[in-house]
Amino acid sequence: MVIASPVQPPRIIKFLKPYVLKMHFTNKYVSAQVIHSPTATIASSASSQEKALRSGLETTRDVAAAAKIGKLLGERLLMKDIPAVHVQLKKEQKYHGKVKAVIDSLVESGVKLL
Repeated sequence: MVIASPVQPPRIIKFLKPYVLKMHFTNKYVSAQVIHSPTATIASSASSQEKALRSGLETTRDVAAAAKIGKLLGERLLMKDIPAVHVQLKKEQKYHGKVKAVIDSLVESGVKLL
């Protein structure tokens, strides 16, 4: 059984940030995804678990890996014509280290932040 995503009224949708960047860090991997919030679908994602990316990384969990993930995600977003995203950080995430590397490399690739 498939449950459809909830449909929001148009008056609410125009005030929402349409694309939201969410990041997840574990002790082994770094992953980031952009979610289209009105439809609750994943627009694009990148992870250090991808086989094509893993061969080019020394480790899959450090700041350099996070920067590569941000750059790759930025290229994928521009290919899908998504020019801007909103960054949603968890309560414990602060703007330094891996979080800063992902966001800065995303901006360097040409994606704007809302």
